[in-house]
Amino acid sequence: MGTQPKPTLRRHEPRPLSVGLLLAQDFTLSAFSLFVDTLRLAADESDYSRPIHCRWTIMSDTEAPIRSSCGVEILPGSGLIDPDQFDYVVVVGGILHNHPKTNALLYAYLRRAAAAGVKLIGICTGSFILCRAGLMEGRRICVSWLHYQDFRDEFPDHAVIGDRFFEIDGDRITCAGGAGAADLAAALVERHLGSRLAQKPHQVLLLTPMRGSEGVQPHPPMAHDVSDEQVRRALLMMEQNLGNPLHIAMIAQRLELSTRQLERRFDAALGKRPSDLYRELRLRYARWLLETTNRSVTDIALDAGFSDCAHFSRQFKALHGLSPSLARPTMRRDAAAVPPDAGWADHDRITAGALECAGQRPY
Repeated sequence: MGTQPKPTLRRHEPRPLSVGLLLAQDFTLSAFSLFVDTLRLAADESDYSRPIHCRWTIMSDTEAPIRSSCGVEILPGSGLIDPDQFDYVVVVGGILHNHPKTNALLYAYLRRAAAAGVKLIGICTGSFILCRAGLMEGRRICVSWLHYQDFRDEFPDHAVIGDRFFEIDGDRITCAGGAGAADLAAALVERHLGSRLAQKPHQVLLLTPMRGSEGVQPHPPMAHDVSDEQVRRALLMMEQNLGNPLHIAMIAQRLELSTRQLERRFDAALGKRPSDLYRELRLRYARWLLETTNRSVTDIALDAGFSDCAHFSRQFKALHGLSPSLARPTMRRDAAAVPPDAGWADHDRITAGALECAGQRPY
């Protein structure tokens, strides 16, 4: 095999995007790998993975391997480097409750980076680490809907959102994790190196098109404002079982309650029956899929736990005030384009075209 050419930087190219990475014990491997692989694929013009346009370093205060939440271990590439060498210092978090919340060396390094004007990023529960270091006062923080209530419990005075992929607040950036880590990395590449390099990783990784900070998480929780712990737990079970809905009796059993006791708690906390709330969660999820994907209405109905498409359509219209087909942005635009005095033939032609775009047969 021939040797790969050394990284070079042509005079007309911008300087490389430089990122330092800090991994918490039991960090989330998917968020880390998607973030780094996006940088890797944007870093080279061809397929050599040379760090020409982007450079990244995995740092640690020890030489020991860092264990991910799935058991895969990563060896750090260096100790804690002078943060002035980086455009961004990124903390990737993971499992919340397995480790002490104090890490004096890590906090001191992050404060040093902040004092030097380096932008700080918290991915997954890395946002918790930035907050524990005292570096997020007065900032908006984005977390996964799964950790929304955990965050509010630990940091009641911080402004938190749980419905976005990531949030940029000046020189602090927080990301919910998961596939959102790839979107955040692409946004950084686009900001520093342009849209051409930013689009390449999503295409190679077969991801959906780039979603900016306005992209929304699929089903933000209903549970975050509920004070009853048992109702919160029930809602989280529902949110995690949208496609294969659990029987309310099974949810009650897992909470060591009777079905009637669970219904009374829901009525006191939310004024609704648990079955009604569960259906509403599934229909909200279905609307998100209709607005953000090109999947057929039938597929979406099944994914939201409805086996009968006609029943799904009736329930959807009852909640949202419009049919599933009209929930698609293309359908709404086409319907709005019909002149008030258009004949039925024009209306039917436009409606049929929009339904075909939505993956349905119009009649």
